[in-house]
Amino acid sequence: MSKQIELDDYKQQIADLYNRRSDNYDDSQWHQRITHLLVESAQISPGQDVLDIATGTGHVAIEVAQIVGSSGRVVGVDIADRMLDQARRKIAALNLSNLEFQLADAETLDFPANSFDRILCAHAFPWIVNMEGALRQWKRFLKPGGLVGVHTPADTAYVADVVLQKVFAKYGVMLAGSSPIGTMEKLQNLLLKAGFTAVEIKTVEDEGKYISLEQAKQKWDGISAPTFAQSSYPWSQLSSEQLNQIKVEFDTELTALATNAGIWNDGTHFFAFGRKPAVVPTI
Repeated sequence: MSKQIELDDYKQQIADLYNRRSDNYDDSQWHQRITHLLVESAQISPGQDVLDIATGTGHVAIEVAQIVGSSGRVVGVDIADRMLDQARRKIAALNLSNLEFQLADAETLDFPANSFDRILCAHAFPWIVNMEGALRQWKRFLKPGGLVGVHTPADTAYVADVVLQKVFAKYGVMLAGSSPIGTMEKLQNLLLKAGFTAVEIKTVEDEGKYISLEQAKQKWDGISAPTFAQSSYPWSQLSSEQLNQIKVEFDTELTALATNAGIWNDGTHFFAFGRKPAVVPTI
């Protein structure tokens, strides 16, 4: 049995959400494609030591472990124990001995300084509450010259999220939307403030597609789920009448966007990379 970790309500909601998805998470070709592109962009070499943050069912960690080989090491961490159970089954089937998974909170990790050549985080970075603080912590774990790489959707991604954010804002409720850091400028500034150099942002633009109006409207069914980087449900102060009115406006806004082909669902994503300085500046 996996050890237990203490999580606040927000993080427990996230863990529960992904535990519920663990049995069919690997059915998503999209998740696997994004993680492969992140690994491909991270310049992984044989013999390197790599930390995979929010590893889930191990997409990044397993691919990286096969690249670094027996002279390298990979550690994957996640707060969802059932996702890790799936990951461990996969590495057992693949007989990978250079990879381990740990149940751990990405914001309270305790590895020795200068432990890893690469630290990667696919899909989950927008869930981090204190992003700058987490990046500073991860930088400490990197070896000098090491690289951190995170993936996040653009703030234009997912039409239903964008419309939901717009409608709630009219009632004084600010949602984080698809991503609280979903522009190239925000990502660059965040990495620079955390002390990284040689920051590079790559754009993945070919994920957009048309979806049906009904598919877009289904976003409303998920508003009880935790939102990115928010520790509580920000609409809890609204009355049921206000929520009903917001639902009407949400549906109306989406209907206005519908075409014969459906509603365009933007899928722009970013990979953001930052390098730990090879030499620590002297004062």
